[in-house]
Amino acid sequence: MATVLTRRMLLGRALGAAALLPFAPAMSAPATVNSAQSRIALVIGNGAYRSAPLKNPPGDANAIAAALRGLGYDVTLRQNTRLRELIESLREFSLRAPKASVRMLFYAGHGVQVKGRNYLVPIDADPKSEEDIPRQSADVGEFIDRLSAIRTGANIVVLDACRVNPFAGGVIVGPDGRRLKFRGATPGGLATLDAPVGTLVAFSTAPNGVALDGAKGEHSVYARHLLANLPTPGLQIEQLFKRVRIGVAQDTDRVQVPWESSSLTADFCFKSDDKGRCG
Repeated sequence: MATVLTRRMLLGRALGAAALLPFAPAMSAPATVNSAQSRIALVIGNGAYRSAPLKNPPGDANAIAAALRGLGYDVTLRQNTRLRELIESLREFSLRAPKASVRMLFYAGHGVQVKGRNYLVPIDADPKSEEDIPRQSADVGEFIDRLSAIRTGANIVVLDACRVNPFAGGVIVGPDGRRLKFRGATPGGLATLDAPVGTLVAFSTAPNGVALDGAKGEHSVYARHLLANLPTPGLQIEQLFKRVRIGVAQDTDRVQVPWESSSLTADFCFKSDDKGRCG
């Protein structure tokens, strides 16, 4: 317990400090996010898990990072992060966040929920019980709460994080191959998360659903459709994710249906049209 409290306190202090840095007055009415201001992104691809490796996340992260750089984002790319690097990456991103007009996190890898809270799982996680998961992973809700304290611009969080649940059914495969059982089976997929004001959260599948790892292609089905739509000029973000949802649902015969929660207060496009407009 002391370990998880210490980790949360350190991350919370860093994120809290970021949220208190000077920022411009809040917008009084819906507007368009200014593309001339800085846009930053943290892209993470975790696939090299010891007991439940994933094929696509590293390649998905590389491709998403390249696409965002082509759209003018200042991108930090992290691959196969252990817990310390995962927490530090989120901390560093949060310290930079108040100076950017758009702040985006793309995460591909394992994600699980425990008691209604969602966690990003580093590759060195080795839980022996459900209680181990919070202190061996990164809490998505805490990260989003801190970003939402910044009252200008937009926060975009994209979680392609439910392809296979390594802890489903209360079973963990240990390093020696033994199957270890614990009480309190973790539900498949991630829990519902309501986006705070100024934030859009996109999930690769519906709450409590499990997404596919794209075994037949270079990328997961979700990443493939996201990559296809990111460079579309003038496409508002809500319409972009609607296109992604339709494409993924069709390709998987509705086995996987992406889902979003949005409380954005300004129009936003990843790429403006030839007249600089969005929508």
